Amino acid sequence: MAAFNLTPSDTSTFTLTGIPGLEDAHVWISIPFTTCYIICLLGNVSIPLVVFKEQTLHQPIYLLLCMLALTDISMSTCIVPKALCIFWFNLKGITLSGCITQITFLTTASAMHSAVLVTMAFDRYVAICNPLRYTSILTQPRIAVLGLVSLIRGIVCALPVPPMLSRLQICANRIIPHTYCEGIALAKISCGDLTFYRLYGLVVTLIIDGLDLTLIALSYCLIIRAVLRISSKKAYQKALNTCSTHICVILMSYTSYLFSTVAHRFGQGIAPHVHVILANIYVLVPPMLNPIVYGIKTKELREKMRKNILRR
Repeated sequence: MAAFNLTPSDTSTFTLTGIPGLEDAHVWISIPFTTCYIICLLGNVSIPLVVFKEQTLHQPIYLLLCMLALTDISMSTCIVPKALCIFWFNLKGITLSGCITQITFLTTASAMHSAVLVTMAFDRYVAICNPLRYTSILTQPRIAVLGLVSLIRGIVCALPVPPMLSRLQICANRIIPHTYCEGIALAKISCGDLTFYRLYGLVVTLIIDGLDLTLIALSYCLIIRAVLRISSKKAYQKALNTCSTHICVILMSYTSYLFSTVAHRFGQGIAPHVHVILANIYVLVPPMLNPIVYGIKTKELREKMRKNILRR
């Protein structure tokens, strides 16, 4: 914690300004931040607790939903506590090691989050296109292996980040106009050659996000082809309902991420506070909304959660 709470007067620290241009409104801005974070924690903690408690929910889609909830908690927790320290207590200092730690954990959680969404798309594909073999293909051990692969992939993506960032030649100005340490924001205050770092970021974005989006799109193309062949209207609606929740989560996650990434890389004319707000929306809003969407759209999960709440 000492790495995150040093005062800005220490020459070995960076200064996180919060949301540039809106410093006077930080206390008011902290209200939606806190609200989103509390809802995120309550929703994403409740889902794993209910799933592991209810034997009937020990199914692939709910186990994947637990993984998604854990990655959502990790993403928000990487960011929000430090942002609230800035808003409430004006604790803007963060060391280089603390900054790199924050970036590394966020990179790992983001890569895992994307991998879980791909796995959920595959789950929907098997459920609709090959329902008779669903339980034999997506067994609990295989779900555990897929979760482990997602974790390993996230760690591998984040491994080069600490050595690259620790070698950056930081200019005299150690002010980062952001609520948290972001790789692009840290690179902007560097005086050294950033060619390799920018190339690595581009390659990771293309390989991870590009590949994941391609696999998700391929899964849904096959799903749409299978759905169009269904003659029964009831079965047709049921197939669409099983996919609608996952599609909503994908749109929320990737839309906010792509907007934030494009704005940072190509939106030089966009106001700085807009950059920061978009970056915070990506780590706050989807993790908050995901459990709400699944709670509303998934009848069995909704009933089990209501049953547990009434029992308490």
